[in-house]
Amino acid sequence: MSKVKKAFFCQNCGTQSPKWVGKCPSCNQWNTFVEEIIEKESATESWQITQTQPTKSKARKLDDISSEEQSRMNTQSGELNRVLGGGLVPGSVILLGGEPGIGKSTLLLQLALQMKNWRILYVSGEESEQQIKMRAERLNINSNDCFFLTETNIQRIFQQIKEVQPKVVILDSIQTLESEHIESAAGSVSQIRECAGEFQKFAKQTHTPVFLIGHITKDGSLAGPKVLEHMVDTVLHFEGERNYGYRILRTMKNRFGSTSELGIFEMSGNGLREVNNPSEILLSQREENLSGIAIAASLEGMRPMLIEIQALVSSAVYGTPQRSTTGFDSRRLNMLLAVLEKRSGFRLSMKDVFLNIAGGIKVDDPAIDLAVVCAILSSNEDVLIDPKTCFAAEVGLSGEIRSVNHIEQRISEAEKLGFHKIIVSKYNSRNLSPRSGIEVIAVSKIEEVFRYIFS
Repeated sequence: MSKVKKAFFCQNCGTQSPKWVGKCPSCNQWNTFVEEIIEKESATESWQITQTQPTKSKARKLDDISSEEQSRMNTQSGELNRVLGGGLVPGSVILLGGEPGIGKSTLLLQLALQMKNWRILYVSGEESEQQIKMRAERLNINSNDCFFLTETNIQRIFQQIKEVQPKVVILDSIQTLESEHIESAAGSVSQIRECAGEFQKFAKQTHTPVFLIGHITKDGSLAGPKVLEHMVDTVLHFEGERNYGYRILRTMKNRFGSTSELGIFEMSGNGLREVNNPSEILLSQREENLSGIAIAASLEGMRPMLIEIQALVSSAVYGTPQRSTTGFDSRRLNMLLAVLEKRSGFRLSMKDVFLNIAGGIKVDDPAIDLAVVCAILSSNEDVLIDPKTCFAAEVGLSGEIRSVNHIEQRISEAEKLGFHKIIVSKYNSRNLSPRSGIEVIAVSKIEEVFRYIFS
């Protein structure tokens, strides 16, 4: 046996040091270095248990490499296929993170049970077989192609992989796994790096997709060393408000597709339901029209969505005005209020402004600026906005209405949902194709919008 090696690792970022230091030189965090024992028992990799003869690499010219695109595997979930870029790529490693209890295990268990005619191995290091059985019965999905294993030792996991020969492997979670080659506790930096590296080599050599569920820290980032995110091919983040039943699956990194796509699910007693039309959850149903409400034509990735902006403007009671937002950047709200104050002459400096995006989601699309401005002015003037009118434009610092991208898709979505008018920038209206179902109104200044909406 080789000599035992010891090193210190930062539990926040994974930086390695030969001796203990108080402050991490990489992430500047204090008292995060922990001593860990590093010891390799054998040069044989654990993933090679699944192969009798490991494939040998050989250098080849670019012209000798086949350019045939591998066919993607259908996950039987339209939302997950969208986020992954069209399906599951053979040999890819996907890391799924999210808050505790948000539904990560439910999402992947539902995926494992839905993928018919594909042999799936679901490995759980956090739940017993009885707990998994109870969750599967609640989902009300039966599958004879899904195998379950409760194990944390990756050497024994690879032995089961050799027997089952699965087409997809799901690991819940990477922080609970441990290797016999590393004498550190499960969840430590060295264990996470070693286990993730073993499964990455296994996935690339056998062309088997691997899902890794990862924990997150209190600040929302993925737990473990940052190298974990660099090792995998795709990083997904599952998020949602606990007071709402809706969950959003975002792509943070994707080597095989766009990073701006998202999938929307609804959590119910029978598992996660796909939301094919996001506008149904983002537009509230009201029996009467009220002031302070405007509809924005937003875009997430290549998916257009109509969202409802709610604003409340009232006189400041305690002297200092309050600025509160839900689902919208508070700094951008302050900027828009300053533009209204400076460029358009609306006196809002001594008034409380509360802004909310219906549905409990967070939107970063600048195209909702005009809807935010109109909702604020509607609440301030106590004048209703036509519920069949929506907005899609950015507001500049000089009060100009700026153009946004993919305006045709936004207009088509508004037309499909029965809106009669959409207000856009005049710079977007130059090359638009004529439409009969919706009227496109082009503006260039906030004053023009105010005169048109509130006159």
